[in-house]
Amino acid sequence: MKYPAVIDPTQVGQYDEAAYSGGGYFFDEVLEYRVWCYPDIDADITDNNGIPLNATTEYYRAFMTFEQALVFANDTPDSRTPVALVRQLEWVDQPSRGVYIHNKGERITEWQVDWLARGVRQAHDIREFLQKNDKAKQQ
Repeated sequence: MKYPAVIDPTQVGQYDEAAYSGGGYFFDEVLEYRVWCYPDIDADITDNNGIPLNATTEYYRAFMTFEQALVFANDTPDSRTPVALVRQLEWVDQPSRGVYIHNKGERITEWQVDWLARGVRQAHDIREFLQKNDKAKQQ
């Protein structure tokens, strides 16, 4: 699969670390590809009672392409699979099974890169998605 290009290469690494995680079914733009890392700083740190403390500090690196992110992930211990940071201007939430809500506004979220295969949202996609699912509920 060829992964989409980021919308503005000059902004890669400039987006807020905090983002929603997953969901929404549709995306409008890929902002960057991220690789999260969780290195152990010192696994032998304990409290006064000898109980191990959580000594992991997470961080991420941002990339312009999925391929660059994948190389970094494969070469970096304690890293995770790359994710895509995407912008959604319209999306569909599913708060419960069979319930879909059409939302508008800007939402930035991290996605599994495989979800990008659905392609960028087209003008008719959400309407058709909701109609299809409404018909399925009526049957």
